[in-house]
Amino acid sequence: MTDLHMPTRSQVARVLVVDDHPAVREGLAIRLSRQPDLQVCGEAADVPEALRLVATLNPDVVVIDISLKNGNGIDLIKRIKAHDPSVRMLVWSMYSESLCAERALRAGAMGYVNKEQATEKIVEAIRHVLNDKVYVSESLAERVLHRAIGRGPVNLQQSPVESLSDRELEVFQLIGTGLNTHQVAAKIHVSPKTVQTYRARIKEKLRLERGPQLIQRAVEWVLQNG
Repeated sequence: MTDLHMPTRSQVARVLVVDDHPAVREGLAIRLSRQPDLQVCGEAADVPEALRLVATLNPDVVVIDISLKNGNGIDLIKRIKAHDPSVRMLVWSMYSESLCAERALRAGAMGYVNKEQATEKIVEAIRHVLNDKVYVSESLAERVLHRAIGRGPVNLQQSPVESLSDRELEVFQLIGTGLNTHQVAAKIHVSPKTVQTYRARIKEKLRLERGPQLIQRAVEWVLQNG
């Protein structure tokens, strides 16, 4: 990505940070406070608080993590988009771009930055989004373009986890954190029977025969991607 000049705006851009780790929120706030054109106007750790602050603070851009204290970043993006399509959103997450970036973009985000990248990238990405530009890595942009025009090699090594729907992936992640069916149901506000249906679909897509295999696979995935 090439650097952009600061947005052509007459006032400081207001940034809302949604992340379930206080230290991460504080670190990003400090980083952004050093930028003359950016200011953190609020912080949230979960979906309900984020929705409330979006409505009351009217931020210029919302920076969202995938994994939240009470909910999921992809679901939050969809809910914000449904409430106000004009809100600019950017994902900043530890999850791999190959797994979550396109999901985030389809949900309504305008960019995706992996937390393992230098912090300068998140500032650059925020300015891209403020200028109504999409921010993704060059590798993702090339992959999407090749798929759009029907060229490029088929990714034969795609992880089976990538075949999961957004909701199935959320359930898979929660299983990997040690939650049982009833706890997952309470977390995502559905019935235990619905969670059992998701579990069955996940096992089928991952070619797993038994529940313990699903739990083991989910735990391993969370340890690798958390």
